[in-house]
Amino acid sequence: MSELMTPALAGTVAGLGVAMPMGAMSVLLLQEAMRNRRTAVAAAVGIAAVDLGYAALATALGPWVASHVSPVEAWVRLASAVILLVIAAHGLSRASPAPPPAPGAAAPPAPAGGGRASVAAPARPAKAFARYVGLTALNPTTALYFAALTTAQGADLRAGPAGAAFLLGVGAASLLWQQALVALGSLAGHRIPHGARVWTFRLGYGLVAAYALKIAFPLPGLG
Repeated sequence: MSELMTPALAGTVAGLGVAMPMGAMSVLLLQEAMRNRRTAVAAAVGIAAVDLGYAALATALGPWVASHVSPVEAWVRLASAVILLVIAAHGLSRASPAPPPAPGAAAPPAPAGGGRASVAAPARPAKAFARYVGLTALNPTTALYFAALTTAQGADLRAGPAGAAFLLGVGAASLLWQQALVALGSLAGHRIPHGARVWTFRLGYGLVAAYALKIAFPLPGLG
């Protein structure tokens, strides 16, 4: 049992290393939690599932992953940046300072042609899970990160029990961190006044747009 502690701890550190940096996905997850905790929990599971999937792929095929992802990394980063910019623009366009209806009051009719909601309606949990799986999978850095880690540790992680312990550490650490963000976002969503919430959404989507521009450069063929 003691010989499995080392790969399990290595996996825990690796999972936290990829999950803890506050990038676009962390911001989006916090925003999701401020809207609806159930969908955010599903989204967090989706993010952790991709981290675990990339770790499993890298554990089995580390050198192959590194050699095949690296040549197209710039193009995948550019695609990711475009999608994140679309999400940020959509989120900003739907954030307006209209106050929520009073308790017990009937919801106002939607304006003709589709009006802007103060906060975007939450997706269903299954839809949120699929959406966050897709967005997280578009980040080639995660695949390269795990490929570098597993390649550096050699064949040790390719042994069944050691590899399983490593993956267990990765999955548990990533999931716990994402769920901690969900709890934080849900708590903030219940305590922050409506007007302040609108501005936090604007700030959050602004950060997503800034992050998208950051990962887009250098552009393919220019770096």
